[in-house]
Amino acid sequence: MHIFDSVQKTKRKFTPLEEGKVTLYVCGPTVYDDAHLGHAKSALVFDLLTRVLEANGYTVTYARNITDIDDKIIKKAIEQKKDIKEITDFYTDAFHTEMQAIGVKRPTLEPKATQSLEAMYALVQQLLDKGHAYQIADGDVYFDTASDSKYLSLSHRIQNEEDKQERVESSSFKRNSADFALWKSVKDDSVTFDSPFGAGRPGWHLECSAMIEKHLAYKDREFAIDIHGGGADLLFPHHENEAAQTRCATNHALANYWMHNGFVNIDGEKMSKSLGNSFFLKDALKEYDGEVLRFYLLSTHYRSDFNFNTEDLMHSKKRLDRLYRLKKRLFGVAQNEEDTAFSKALLETLNDDMNVSTALALIDDMISSANETLDTAGKHKQLKRETMANLAYIEKVLGFGLKNPFEYFQFGVDGATKEQIDALIAKRNEAKKAKDFSLSDSIRDEILAFNVNLMDTPQGTFWEKI
Repeated sequence: MHIFDSVQKTKRKFTPLEEGKVTLYVCGPTVYDDAHLGHAKSALVFDLLTRVLEANGYTVTYARNITDIDDKIIKKAIEQKKDIKEITDFYTDAFHTEMQAIGVKRPTLEPKATQSLEAMYALVQQLLDKGHAYQIADGDVYFDTASDSKYLSLSHRIQNEEDKQERVESSSFKRNSADFALWKSVKDDSVTFDSPFGAGRPGWHLECSAMIEKHLAYKDREFAIDIHGGGADLLFPHHENEAAQTRCATNHALANYWMHNGFVNIDGEKMSKSLGNSFFLKDALKEYDGEVLRFYLLSTHYRSDFNFNTEDLMHSKKRLDRLYRLKKRLFGVAQNEEDTAFSKALLETLNDDMNVSTALALIDDMISSANETLDTAGKHKQLKRETMANLAYIEKVLGFGLKNPFEYFQFGVDGATKEQIDALIAKRNEAKKAKDFSLSDSIRDEILAFNVNLMDTPQGTFWEKI
């Protein structure tokens, strides 16, 4: 398996720190608002990475943090006159629900900032003790970037005076303009935490380093973890500062491999709240099936910027529809998980830095070939068994095709209508059982009036939206 390392800017053969095991950390959401398509893209990328690693036989310990201490959270709580925890719990639950809708599996660990304060205090104290941090008169604690000879070695950038290092206004008493806050002193009556450095709140970058050391880090290795991931916008300053903190506090590097996914653009324009085009995932899920969104958002290589537009999404949906039509064609054939030439080729392709474009092309070819053979005379038992194995492997590694193929084509029909149709199908089945075929045909016509197709199969009666 080869991974493109964002720091070394080259593909590297993946070799874990411990044979058969992988430690992965990805920066998670700050839970003060709904998840947008950028959050979805990043979560999907590292869900796919986890699946590919597991398909290679690795045991993956995957941690993704929840930032539930932040000035934006506090601001929203004040605006809505709610408790901080009420805000963070609501958006954390919403995030989980929406991630589940697009097939993102929960990580192994999901530490929260509020649960990791002791680890943060310990890290700050280590940096103070080693001379890599200093506390100014008002109580703020800063990381001394001049004390770290390797600072900026991650992002390979030249520090500019205007580079912003904090989400809140920084102190004029910093030694260097590049120094960033480890602990921000708070002296008003807003949300604070008691620490050895006084009342305040942790800096933006502190929690990830502390959580990695607490939950994942190899203490006696050159690197704390195997892979650190996140969006491309986090490389600087967030990941640069994380790396500096860990390196200076613990004498080991933070991660052996760094992976960053590209930005999401909306109709060719970079997505941002300031532009008013921050497309919330919850809104997209009202319009499109979660699996369609998953397929579409993963259809472009993870390192490329992704341009979200309706035309491309509908083209992507048609590709996924073809997979489900093949699955519907094989409905009732026994499940099978044997290795096939296709599954080996698919994994080999994904092992090349998750080359999803070629992987999807392989799937298209497999579907076309299977349909072509199934269109000819014969029972094709061997082909059906292998195709079922191929579909099962796609489900496992890519997370597509998990649904009942008939239910997949019901998207867009509201719950009340589904209940009506299902009730009519039950009545029709009773009429057929009683050999009242006139009533049965009458009910069938009533069902078809909902603009659906009805299919009687050995496994039961199913319907789909036309």
